[in-house]
Amino acid sequence: MAAAATCGAGVLSSGCVASTAGRSSTSSFQRRTKASGADGGGPRLLSIAGTRPSVRNGQLLVSTGLPALDQLLGGGLAVGTVLLIEEDKYNIYSPLLFKYFLAEGIVNGHTLLVASAKEKPADILQELPAPLLDDNGKKELEDIHNSKTPEPDVSMKIAWRYQLLPKMQVGPVSSSRFGHYYDVSKRIPQELLGSSKWHGFFLPEHITSDLKGESCSLSGDYMKLLQFIQNIIYTEGFDGSNPQKKQKNILRIGIQNFGSPLWGDDICCTENSDNSHRLTKFLYVLRGLLRTSLSACIITMPTHLIQNKAITSRVRNLSDTVVGLESFIGSEKETNPLYKDYHGLIHIRKIPRLNNLTCDESDVKDLAFKLKRKLFTIEADSSALATIWALGDLLR
Repeated sequence: MAAAATCGAGVLSSGCVASTAGRSSTSSFQRRTKASGADGGGPRLLSIAGTRPSVRNGQLLVSTGLPALDQLLGGGLAVGTVLLIEEDKYNIYSPLLFKYFLAEGIVNGHTLLVASAKEKPADILQELPAPLLDDNGKKELEDIHNSKTPEPDVSMKIAWRYQLLPKMQVGPVSSSRFGHYYDVSKRIPQELLGSSKWHGFFLPEHITSDLKGESCSLSGDYMKLLQFIQNIIYTEGFDGSNPQKKQKNILRIGIQNFGSPLWGDDICCTENSDNSHRLTKFLYVLRGLLRTSLSACIITMPTHLIQNKAITSRVRNLSDTVVGLESFIGSEKETNPLYKDYHGLIHIRKIPRLNNLTCDESDVKDLAFKLKRKLFTIEADSSALATIWALGDLLR
């Protein structure tokens, strides 16, 4: 009688049994409320501007500043990892990827750490491309991605349990979206640079006067950079052991032309280098620092100049993600009619396997890129590319 009273007047006891059974066991059609999800006790990902969780393994991702490259890397660059950019022969296009990464950090309010042995970090930041957030930029991007953007007026009939899920943004609608597009013909506004927080490491300023005359025998430059990075991570709370006082943020680390003679390394000068393990030791320690911090690192390296290929192999193994750039300038492909619409190839050499036994790998790892007047684009889904690869194999 009490059971019938709880179910309401006029309700049969079988209905009460079904109701209590539905409460005791979770059905696949039962809708979860926000309160149950928040109080479930499970781990929650950090809510940081410019980040999103990976749909495959839940790893926190940041954008490289190039949405096409994010797609090739499985959604973005994982926080706590190293992205190695193998520079093209004349170092024309690799600085663009480096600047895209830094510009994306400024747009999202991330802290930057820029290290270089050639240019001063302040000068590098002044040359960052401007984000495309105005109406003209949106129109240009819609022309590029009109085949991938669904019609907003088309309604689909789906199950009721999916109707209340948040809608995904598929176009560049605001500065809060994940990944932005940039105009390489314009410079980033000074207002954004003025409000950003960054740290610079310029190698000539950290070399003592008695060592400046020695070009390939410097032993402490890599260690000084490691100490500089470690100090920023620990003092500003990017590591988990020392929580940040304010809202949590991401540290974006950019190291330019690493391993070149400008850094005092001789791996590009001789095959039998006396300090061949300095670079690999640096990457080993750096990756350990990144794994325990809210930071992501991009390194550009002239691997084509490294004399000992065994060192190149070790560097790739110690990097989480490896992307190589091949420019057509000065090669026979520059005059090949098959490649007339492109400026070079981008090779996806390695994709990280984090919290997973497999990784998101594209079927085509050698993709073409071209630099337009405003945009750097990667041709990933073109039928013309498939013909180029097939004809290229026949010509070989």
